[in-house]
Parts: sequence; C-alpha cells; structure tokens
Amino acid sequence: MSGGAGPRIISAPRSAPRPPRSDAIQAPTHSGAGPRTPLPHASHPGRTVTSSGRRARAGGGRNMADQIPLYPVRGAAAANRKRAAYYSAAGPGPGADRHSRYQLEDESAHLDEMPLMMSEEGFENDESDYHTLPRARVARRKRGLEWLVCGGWRSLCTSCCDWLAHVCQRKKQLKARTVWLGCPEKCEEKHPRNAIKNQKYNVFTFIPGVLYEQFKFFLNLYFLVVSCSQFVPALKIGYLYTYWTPLGFVLAVTIMREAIDEFRRFQRDKEMNSQLYSKLTVRGKVQVQSSDIQVGDLIIVEKNQRIPSDMVFLRTSEKAGSCFIRTDQLDGETDWKLKVAVSCTQRLPALGDLFSIRAYVHAQKPQLDIHAFEGTFTREDSEPPVQESLGIDNTLWASTVVASGTVIGVVIYTGKETRSVMNTSHPKNKIGLLDLELNQLTKALFLALVALSAVMVTLQGFVGPWYRNLFRFLLLFSYIIPISLRVNLDMGKAAYGWMIMRDEHIPGTVVRTSTIPEELGRLVYLLTDKTGTLTQNEMVFKRLHLGTVSYGTDTMDEIQSHVITSYSQAPSQAPGSAASSTPPRKGQASAPKVRKSVSSRIHDAVKAIALCHNVTPVYESRAGGTGETEHAEADQDFSDENRTYQASSPDEVALVQWTESVGLTLVSRDLASMQLKTPGGQILTYHVLQVFPFTSESKRMGIIVRDESTAEITFYMKGADVAMATIVQYNDWLEEECGNMAREGLRTLVVARKSLTEEQYQDFESRYSQAKLSLHDRALKVAAVVESLEREMELLCLTGVEDQLQADVRPTLEMLRNAGIKIWMLTGDKLETATCIAKSSHLVSRTQDIHVFRPVTSRGEAHLELNAFRRKHDCALVISGDALEVCLKFYEHEFVELACQGPAVVCCRCSPTQKAHIVRLLQQHTGKRTCAVGDGGNDVSMIQAADCGIGIEGKEGKQASLAADFSISQFRHIGRLLMVHGRNSYKRSAALGQFVMHRGLVISTMQAVFSSVFYFASVPLYQGFLMVGYATIYTMFPVFSLVLDQDVKAETALLYPELYKDLTKGRSLSFKTFLVWVLISVYQGGILMFGALALFESEFVHVVAISFTALILTELLMVALTIRTWHWLMVVAEFLSLGCYLASLAFLNEYFGIGRVSLGAFLDVAFITTVTFLWKVSAITVVSCLPLYILKYLKRKLSPPSYSKLTS
Repeated sequence: MSGGAGPRIISAPRSAPRPPRSDAIQAPTHSGAGPRTPLPHASHPGRTVTSSGRRARAGGGRNMADQIPLYPVRGAAAANRKRAAYYSAAGPGPGADRHSRYQLEDESAHLDEMPLMMSEEGFENDESDYHTLPRARVARRKRGLEWLVCGGWRSLCTSCCDWLAHVCQRKKQLKARTVWLGCPEKCEEKHPRNAIKNQKYNVFTFIPGVLYEQFKFFLNLYFLVVSCSQFVPALKIGYLYTYWTPLGFVLAVTIMREAIDEFRRFQRDKEMNSQLYSKLTVRGKVQVQSSDIQVGDLIIVEKNQRIPSDMVFLRTSEKAGSCFIRTDQLDGETDWKLKVAVSCTQRLPALGDLFSIRAYVHAQKPQLDIHAFEGTFTREDSEPPVQESLGIDNTLWASTVVASGTVIGVVIYTGKETRSVMNTSHPKNKIGLLDLELNQLTKALFLALVALSAVMVTLQGFVGPWYRNLFRFLLLFSYIIPISLRVNLDMGKAAYGWMIMRDEHIPGTVVRTSTIPEELGRLVYLLTDKTGTLTQNEMVFKRLHLGTVSYGTDTMDEIQSHVITSYSQAPSQAPGSAASSTPPRKGQASAPKVRKSVSSRIHDAVKAIALCHNVTPVYESRAGGTGETEHAEADQDFSDENRTYQASSPDEVALVQWTESVGLTLVSRDLASMQLKTPGGQILTYHVLQVFPFTSESKRMGIIVRDESTAEITFYMKGADVAMATIVQYNDWLEEECGNMAREGLRTLVVARKSLTEEQYQDFESRYSQAKLSLHDRALKVAAVVESLEREMELLCLTGVEDQLQADVRPTLEMLRNAGIKIWMLTGDKLETATCIAKSSHLVSRTQDIHVFRPVTSRGEAHLELNAFRRKHDCALVISGDALEVCLKFYEHEFVELACQGPAVVCCRCSPTQKAHIVRLLQQHTGKRTCAVGDGGNDVSMIQAADCGIGIEGKEGKQASLAADFSISQFRHIGRLLMVHGRNSYKRSAALGQFVMHRGLVISTMQAVFSSVFYFASVPLYQGFLMVGYATIYTMFPVFSLVLDQDVKAETALLYPELYKDLTKGRSLSFKTFLVWVLISVYQGGILMFGALALFESEFVHVVAISFTALILTELLMVALTIRTWHWLMVVAEFLSLGCYLASLAFLNEYFGIGRVSLGAFLDVAFITTVTFLWKVSAITVVSCLPLYILKYLKRKLSPPSYSKLTS
C-alpha cells in the first residue's frame, strides 16, 4: 500500500509489537441497554476490533477481500480507553487486577519524576487514576460489623434485589436470522410481538408502583406511619379524618395525575398498534393491525404512512426503484433519506411474483446502530442462485414515514427488536435540589420531634406505660412536620409552569417536567450543542478557492461568466465540454502537464460540485387536484419555480443551490443517472456507477460517474480537509487556506477527482462487489477496496459554507456569563469550526486566550499537556473527543478540576454518549447543578442526563424538545427563563416551604406549652376540625399567595444578571434560614399560649378560642411580613381567609371548647363580641408580631440585600 494516502490498513510483520489486545477482557462493559454492535467503528477503514483480525488471519485460501489482514489501528485503542475507564471505577476486586493490563510500562518510569501538581500518590502505585486508591482502602477497611451497620445492609439488599431481577428477566440472546419472503411460519425461533408499549405500569403494578414513588420520600412515609397509628385504640388522638384527609388528598391527586398520564400513554399506544396495513399473501392483499405483523410478512406501506416495523425494501411503485423516507422521529433530522429497493425483486414483472420465487434474507442480529446494517438477499430458484448484498440503503426502519410512492418490504425485526425501540432510553425521574434540601430539613424536624417527645416523657417521670405516652406525644407534635408542605410545593410548581408558558416574552415555551422549575434558578454549568442551537443550521455558500485565486460572495458573477463561456464554446464540444480541459489529463502518465486556464479550472470545479453529492431534486406538481410530490421524470418540465432539493445534510443542498445560481443546474436524479442543465439550456446526462456515502468515520463521500456523451469515467470525492489532505496530490496551499476559512467561521470541504480507464473501473468493481458480499468485517473490506482508488487525486477546489448564528446569541451568552454560569460547548463538529463559532458567538471573550489541547494518545502526553494548560491563566480550553477520552482515562479528577477553573470549554468531535458522560462527570466532581441545551436527536442523552434539560425546536426536528424538561423556540429565551423564572421559582418555593414549616412549628410549640402546664398530659389542645381548618381553609390562600411574590422586577433581573450569582449559593433555603424560622416559631408559639393562659385565668374555658384567634391573626400578619412585592390577589387571599375564620367562629362554635364536645363546653357568641375579648386577642397578636416587624425594618436599614441598592 502506498504511503501518504489516508489511514491505511497496514499488514504488520508477525514479530512487530501489537497494540494491546482489546479482547483481553471478556466482561461486558455496557449496561444491558440492548446488544452491543459487533464493529463499533465498522465504516472507518482503519478501525476494527482485534477479534476480527484473528478471524481474518485464520482464513487462508479465501477470496481476495477476505484475505485483507485487519489489525486494530485506532478502534482497539478506543475500546481500551473505554474499558480502562470502566475498570478504574471498579475499585478493588477482580476489576483492579485486570486493570494492570492497561499500564503503559515504558511511560510510567519517567512520569514519577514530574508528578502533576495536584496529587502524587497515584504514581507510586502506577495505577491509571490516582483516585481509585483511597477508595480501595476505604472499601477494605469497612468489611465487618461496622460496615454492615453503616450502610452495608443497604448494598446487600440492593445486590440481592439485582440478582433476583436478573434471574426473573433473563434477557433472550439476540441472534442473526434467516427470513423467508412471505413465510413467517418458517422462522426458527419466536420473535417479539410488534406492539408498541410506552406505559410505565400495568393493571397489577399501577397502585403499588405509584405508592412506592410517593412513599420513597421520608415526608410521605412519616405521615403514613402516623395515620396508621390512629387505628390502635391506645394511641388514638382526636379523629381519624384529621390524619387521613390530608394524606388521602395528596395520594388521590397523585394517583389521579399518574392515572391520566398512564391512560393517555395507553391510548397513544393503542392508536399506533391498531393502525391497519396491507399484507401481501398468496391469496392477495389482506388488512392486518400493526401489532399483528410478524417477521417474514410482506407489508405494503402507502405514501405518508408510518413504517410499522424494521423491513428490507423489496419493491416500490417509483420507476427509479427508490423512494424517500422521513426519519425525523428516529434520528431528529428533518431532511429526507433516499432508500433503494433490492434490484432482484424490483425487476419482477408483477407483485404476485414475490410468491413464485424462493428467496430469503439473511439479517444480522438486532442492534442499536441506526446508521448501519449488514445482510444478504438470496434467490435460490434461479440458475445460478442470485446473491445481493444489503446495506443501510435497503432498509426501512420502524417509526419513519414514506415520503414518496408506495413501498413493499419484508419484515425482519419486530417490537422490542426494532432499532427505534432499542434506541429509546427511559429517562430518569429528576428530583430538584430544593426538594432534596427540604427532605433534609424534614429529617431534622423529625429528630426535633423525637427529642421533644422524649423530654416530655422524662419530665413526666416515666410513669405508667411511658413508651405509650412517648408515642402519643409523637402524634401530638406530629404537626411539626406539615403534610401540607408537599401539597403546597406541588401546587406552587404547577403555578410556576403555568406562568412560564403564559409569558409573552418567551412565546412557544413548554414545561414538560413540572417538578423542577426551581432548578432553573440554581444552575452553575450550561452545556450547549452548537449546530442548530447556537447556529441556525442554515447554510450559505460563501467562498470558492482554487489555490491561486479565491472567490467570495461579491465575485460570484465572475464565476457565472466563466461557466457560461465554457459551455457556450463551439457547439461541437458542447455535450461534454469538459473535453477542452481533458487532453493533458487523459493522456498517458508520460504526457507533460499543461497548466490549465482559470476558466477551465472553474469549469471543472463547478462541475465536480454539481456531480459529487447525494442530493435529489423533487418537483411539487402544481396541479391542485393531486398535490402529490412527483419525481422528476424525463417528460416533466424542469421549471425552476417548483423544484426543491432533498439531501441528508444542509451543506450539500447549499452547494447544489450555489451551482444552480452560477448556471449549472441539477434537474433530475435517480439511482442510475443524473442530469445537469447548462446555462444554454442543454441537458447533460451522467450515469452513476457507484456512490460511497459520507460517514462520520471516513469524513468524506465519493461518486463514480460516466459521461454519456464521451464515455469518460471520473471518480469525484469531497470531504473534510483532515481526511482529504493525504488523498490529494501534493500541494502547498490546502492546509493554510483551510485554516483561514475556519477562522472566518466557514465549514470547509475539499473537492478532488481522478479519471479512470474502463479496465481500472472493471477491476475495481469486481473487487468491490466481492467485498460487499462477505459476511465478516464487510465494512472494513469495502473500505479497503475503496481506499485503493483514493490515491493521488487531483485537487480541484476548496469550498466554504457559513452556518449563521441564531438571533441574539451573543448578548444571551454574555448575560449568562455575567450571571456566573460557566458555559461548555459540546459539538460533533470539527475543531476549527467549533473554535471559530466560540469566538464569533463571544462564548470566549476577545481578551481571553484559547488553549487548544493537542491530540494526545498516551498517559505521558496527556500529563505534559495538562501541565501546559495549568500554567495558563484565564484561558478557555478547546479539546477533541479523542484527547478527552485519554485524559479521563488517566487524570479524570485533575482534568475536571482544571477545566472547571477556566472561563469556557469547547469539546469538539463529541459523540452523543460522550456528551452525556461529560454532564455526569460535572455532576459527580463539582456537585453543582447542570443544564443541557440541544436541538437534535444526538442531544437527547445529554438533555436526559443533566439536572435540567432544555430542548429547542429547530431544523433537526422535535426529538430534543420532546425529551427535554423545558422546550423553547429560540436560544435567546434561555436568558429570561433562568434570570426571571428561575429566580422567582426558587425564591418563592424557598419562602413557601419555610413558611409552611413555620406554620406547623407554631402550633406544635403551643401544644408543648399547653401539655407542660397541664402536668404533661398527652391531650390535644385543638379539636380535629380546627387542626384541619388551620392548615387549609384559614391560612391556605394567604400562604399559597407567596407564589406571586417577587423580590426583583423582571427588567432589573435581566439588566443585572449578576444578581443570579447569589441564588447558586443556595442562601434562600439553608440550615441558617431554617433555624431563624424555628426561633421565630418557638417565640410566637410561646407568646400566644402563655399570653392566652395569663390573660384568661377567670374564663379558662375560652383559652381555645382566644389562642386560636390570635394564632390565625399572627399567621396572616406573618404572611404580610414575608411578602416583598404585593399583588392584588394576595390582598384578596388575606381578607378571604379572615372572613372564613370569623364566619366559622359564629357557626361552628361547638369546636372552641376544651376537651370533647360531650363536656358541654360551648362557646357563647356573646363573649366573642365583648371588648375584653377583642383587646386581649389584639394584645397577644401585637406582642407576637411587632418585634419581628421591628427586626425586619432594622435589618433592611443596616444590611440591605444586594438588589435593594439597584431598585431604590
């Protein structure tokens, strides 16, 4: 193999040291999310897995394609990196000693001399990550009784449950399969039903499942125990309904909500499963439901119908033998994909002939990768048997939609084995930080409750059955932990969601997860995608560079005139006017090279761009009757008005639209040919001999065409500069110009060509078709054959396409940066483009340095590079996915710590799983809240992993916005969503949560005082009805009206984003603020009770009425004290509650006595109306509230909050 022509598959000598064997470890490294693809990087010519290398070496006398030796070039290293990362987390045990296979002995020697400045311990042990060591020691120490008590029991239970679950749901082994056309009964094994099931529960698991989700929270579990205790006569205090009504209400609301969601899911599933499709049988067509389709059935799918299961495409009504499908539900891309029917079945004269032939499809086992498929189609009854190789172009995956014509396919995978179901990950239930903090506070309250009860029993002197008294006290004081906390917070969250969706400044915003609006106010890291999120994903052709001359947008008319002149030369040459420039090239290798004129070079470049692509023109027929999208057949008018282009990438469409603008128009395209229209209106026809599609591994696409008029065969190729630099002939300008374009923010493509003789092509074709039929390592063999062509190609031109920024991206990013949010950009794009977008969008400010992390492959290189980055100050980091993988393998902790210190990080060439991995790393290492923003199917895993996921409805479909917690229509809306709604939600929930706790603490303090005065009797102070009324009708509306409170106007919050920094410190709800509220509650409860007892010695019967009235007034005044900005609804709520209380005083007076109603302690209305009652109640209320008002006033004067300086 000749050097310098791309990544080659090198046949290494036997003695050469091999790369570390990636198959040394047999343990599976992935969680059971479907089977792992056998060849992860199959489409890259230089990547493989070692086992395939062994297989290839074993084969001696096989055909040429099977004899290509395959050694791991990069794939094995990547696999090792992943596995090493997996085992480094394993701690001690089998993982740790296996781990030593990954040590790089030659490097470890000199690494000890230059330890990283953070920790040296890891080097002594020569382990890959210093921080597995302390963990390993801890694990060794804790094996024993102490370990069992300190949480070992939990891990024991978990492992037992996991084992049981594993035994119960043992996964079926997925195998490759042979599917006979139209004969489902010939299947050797049972395949899953083709039913879609998105429900979380079934009839039996619904109630247990919902209850488990509820009682997972300490708060709810506590209430369940308290309520159940009321069935024990000795512990009964008051009425059952006082405990069960609130709990029942909470559970009823939750169960109703879950039931509605579940029913909706059931309806959606039923609708999908009962869709009717035509099935082809020997007796003709029959209608079947989607859920009854089996492997081997022949299914007919009409235009605009959803494809029900994974199929191999056999026939189509389109003359070209191909059709378009829409895949936005599968991969998030909005452009149509071209699919090709199996030629053997497409050629059959009639539909019924599918049953007259004996044919089968051999398909690989079901797997995750939606962009790859390997199979063969075999027809047995012909002489000799026909065999065709099947690839991704011959498949129709479930959940895609037919966009043109009618298709017939044979079903190969159903139900759980379809690609779309295997790629669906079940999102985790996200719990907000505020909920976790409140959960901690409720535990603290529970400890206080136990302590208080113990004190009471001790003061009693442990008389009688003291443990029963202890439990009665626990129940009496159970209001310390208020059940209304959950209800209020859940209703508050719903209110915030409603406000966000009603905000006219951010139209189109949808709240999909209503449980975490407060998270928007606590974010520290924002991880964003680039294409379609920061940029519009609308490509505009900006520059053409020919090496000596460059054309920009203002000089395109020159290109147009060159193209017009080159095609209008002597009519005799017109059909293939390339002839004028070909002689020097077509001559034998010995012919001297003639320097071509600029005109002919432009002509060649434009023709190459017009031919080398996967774009298909589609014509919308304007006849109002049908409104169908027709394919461009020869008889149709190629009028420019109703032509649109369809392709798998917007870059390609931009290039073809540009060639149209300079005069060379693509007018029709099918599988075998394409037609171009010259500026003079003449049609040039080219036969398409082969197409090599673009893959993310090869980073290039190629096409071989034959000019109909001259019978010349030309191989065109275009791709990324990284991939093309080694393929094209030597030149001195390509690298420099690519760098220049990237700095302008342009996406670059290098275009090249090579002329082939008929013999060269025939030789290539035979090798290529042979490689395509091999069953083992097909992708590698195909790549190796194609690579034999990719040498010494003639460089034609370099194109630059611009992806424009979204509206207001710069000010939004600046606002987020000022708010103290660190922004990381994770993109699959190349390093240069990513860097340039980072600069143009002001993600990295003009004054900051950028440190581009060099590609590293070993521990030593990573070490040096990390040290180089450490020495820089206030410097943004740009790193590629491969280098990141190496750093995380050896220096995970150090790398994250260093990256977090920088102002911004750009990770380019990131895979979707890597994006999610980075999010999880930030969560683990920093403990801060993360937010992920994206717009395509490739961002879904990152959005689901983040604490708060925001999806943007963009060009790439709705997949990201459907998976996200919040869906917005434009990136600039994030500013308002976080600064205004995030701030309000967090501040309001914090105030609401603490106030509800205060409400419970006050009444519990009063109960404690009451009990201690009455010789520590465990008797309730207030009757059941009063307790329920206190938490609901008397104080609910004013307390809940705190969700309308705001400390800063929206305009101020947007103008001074620095205010957001305070929120991330979590000071609105902390143990400090909580203790302040506890002290307030104890003070107020004490004053209210002692006051009532002191002032009413004579009419002792009236203590309940007086203390309860004062309590209600105090609560209403405290709400008024807490509010920062009044809203008219708050005033209404205050007066409404007061009115309700006064009315109940008049009509429900039997509850305001001491003890049971049977004691006859009725309250006379006459007493309430006396002046004595009124002044005494007022006096108590004033004493309980006035000091707090004075303290608040002093605090405002002496240490005002940061925002008050701005608003004054």
